[in-house]
Amino acid sequence: MKILHVITSLLTGGAEKLMVDLLPRMRALGYDVELCIFCGDRTPFYEQLDACGVKTYSFHKGLKGLYSPMNIVRLRKVIKQGNYDVIHTHNTAPQLFAAIAGLGTNVKLVTTEHNTDNRRRKIPMLKLGDKWMYSRYSKVICISDQAEINLREYLHASDTTKICTIYNGIDYNKYAQAEPADDIIQLKVDAPKAEADGDVKVITMVAAFRPQKDHKTMIKAMEYLPDNYHLCLVGSGELFEEIRAYANSFAYKDRIHLTGLRNDIPNVLSASDFVVMSSHYEGLSLSNLEGMASGKPFIASDVDGLREIVKGNGVLVEHENATALAEAIMKLDADAEYRAQIIKKCQAKAFQYDISNMAESYLSVYEKLMNNGKN
Repeated sequence: MKILHVITSLLTGGAEKLMVDLLPRMRALGYDVELCIFCGDRTPFYEQLDACGVKTYSFHKGLKGLYSPMNIVRLRKVIKQGNYDVIHTHNTAPQLFAAIAGLGTNVKLVTTEHNTDNRRRKIPMLKLGDKWMYSRYSKVICISDQAEINLREYLHASDTTKICTIYNGIDYNKYAQAEPADDIIQLKVDAPKAEADGDVKVITMVAAFRPQKDHKTMIKAMEYLPDNYHLCLVGSGELFEEIRAYANSFAYKDRIHLTGLRNDIPNVLSASDFVVMSSHYEGLSLSNLEGMASGKPFIASDVDGLREIVKGNGVLVEHENATALAEAIMKLDADAEYRAQIIKKCQAKAFQYDISNMAESYLSVYEKLMNNGKN
């Protein structure tokens, strides 16, 4: 079986990280898997896939051309020349463009919904187009129960077979057993600190700089934390400069570090003291699971896509409440027994989402489509 995954780019993001972890596993299981990206900028994720031998097609440099109609023509050419059995899309532009580019071919279309919500669903005039787009897919995979519930409600879908849920996965051991990153350890040594505050503590948030993420609340929470607390924001994206300007507007800007893209996330988390995901909504956040696997206490916003996994395991705080976020961190810091309990529960939950299970579930979907049509 020959499979092509299609995604907008290999910049920072959960869906992008999924390609790095998932595609090599599918290849190791004997499947012919390739990747098509619209934006071909060579990022750390791109380099990792290249090193694993995953063949990659790209259409242009930069993000400005993601929604260019020319990408439909380019994608159709790749599909027709590749003789694929399955096309699996991620993110909005690939979802729509593959639905069009695949017209008149025998290829099976599969897509993954990576979020519980999106801005497109707020625009009524786009709903008809969305319904047509999803009708072109043999299988729509949601990454969490809430994502499936929301999509079914949006589409008024009653078909019990076309839409399903397969939970996102991570390489658990890669995060649970990582060595600390040297530069984060050095930050703790070099950072100025008042003796009254104690040792330097590092809070890390790994998230693309996109509208769904809530970096500003995490930055604001630093106002309510002692001077020995430092924040590392790992990632890149369209809002990077806006968030940097926001961080620089505070007197404590020297305690906020925007690291950009990194290919050593497990090591960064290992060197941190707390891991946070401040967000407006999620699908099933891979950064969430990675943080929970890291052996560090995990704190998240109480929103769709986060509460389903974090509740009863990590610590949930009210959405956009910077004071509550700071208080949750301070409580974890002050109570070693409570902190150890949170870490133990988080790791136990994250272990259930090892990516090997996800890979096998995806491949099972492909096999069933090839053998039994849409069932």
